[in-house]
Amino acid sequence: MSMNADALRQEIVEILPQLRRFAYSLTGAPHDADDLLQATVERLLDRGAPTDVDLRKWSFRICKNIWIDEIRARKVRTTAAVSGKVGGEGKVDGERIVMDRITLTQVNNAMDGLPDEQRAALSLVAIEGFSYAEAADILDTPIGTIMSRIARARRALSNNINVEGMELKSGRIPSGARQ
Repeated sequence: MSMNADALRQEIVEILPQLRRFAYSLTGAPHDADDLLQATVERLLDRGAPTDVDLRKWSFRICKNIWIDEIRARKVRTTAAVSGKVGGEGKVDGERIVMDRITLTQVNNAMDGLPDEQRAALSLVAIEGFSYAEAADILDTPIGTIMSRIARARRALSNNINVEGMELKSGRIPSGARQ
């Protein structure tokens, strides 16, 4: 049994900002996040949601699953392009310019450097406010794994961003700079 279409639309509108942030945390690029958000909302509207589920959790799980499918498809396309079966342009791997103090850009760059699993877990808990148990449910992962991923993500971010305003580092913060 599905939710009423009007109620579903209303709930989707309410969670869109959170869902967009999550999509951006998964993709790391605004245009990919917008595409992922659109695909997620389309799937929610087309298929509906069971009445006995938390729509917020359900939509985050759908978003994550669509992104996993997209990553798999990109790997197939990349493999085909490299093998010569399909022609195409190469990807340009550029790095953003780092500012002298902590900024949103630095945090985004540091988050982009995290493995996908760590970024998704940290985004759900630290940005979206889900509990570890809820994040584990959304990502279909044991809670201990979520806790471990978040701890490793926080450690990596700490190593890459100096809290006193130094620039983003590729390695560790000098021991004298830590408190």
